[in-house]
Amino acid sequence: MIHVYLDDYRSCPRGFVLARSAEECKLLIDHEDIDILSLDYDLGWGQDTGYEVARHLVETGRYPKRIYLHTSSVSGKLQMYHLLSSHIPDNVKLYNGPMSEFENERGK
Repeated sequence: MIHVYLDDYRSCPRGFVLARSAEECKLLIDHEDIDILSLDYDLGWGQDTGYEVARHLVETGRYPKRIYLHTSSVSGKLQMYHLLSSHIPDNVKLYNGPMSEFENERGK
């Protein structure tokens, strides 16, 4: 089981696999079992956003155990949270913010 960090700019936390694009992240979702998924929204000019990844989760039903939204985009975070919170199964935890340092260390 892996942890995935989607971000085009920030450094990847230790113990996570970095996805720099929505497409990379969707491939990991399709082919790996994911414990923690941390999503950014803005992934570069003209690129798909983290919302596309959230939509992919809903469409495929391949949810990680925990989802964090570490984006600094307030509107993007609201869009992803609204979509995910209305579709995720009861056994998936959704956090409307980034992991704390303690959670990051514990998530390994």
